[in-house]
Amino acid sequence: MMNMTLQLSLRIALVWAAGFLIAVAVEALLPDQAGIKLAGKQSVLFITFSRMGFWTCVFAALLVTALVMGRAMLSDIGWNTFR
Repeated sequence: MMNMTLQLSLRIALVWAAGFLIAVAVEALLPDQAGIKLAGKQSVLFITFSRMGFWTCVFAALLVTALVMGRAMLSDIGWNTFR
């Protein structure tokens, strides 16, 4: 059981590291002037592509972490349909 826990924590750490590396690379490579404008009733919100890329990578790391942890918890309680 400890071996599986260690492997799970290593996988989560790798996903987070890769997510942040990709996010930083996306933010560094994309120009700050490129983006989309969302028009509201009172003002216009400008969202840069670099910021969208950064938060997409962070969200992906969170999502993968949640899915892996959910699968591990379901496996711990005896639901073995994942194999």
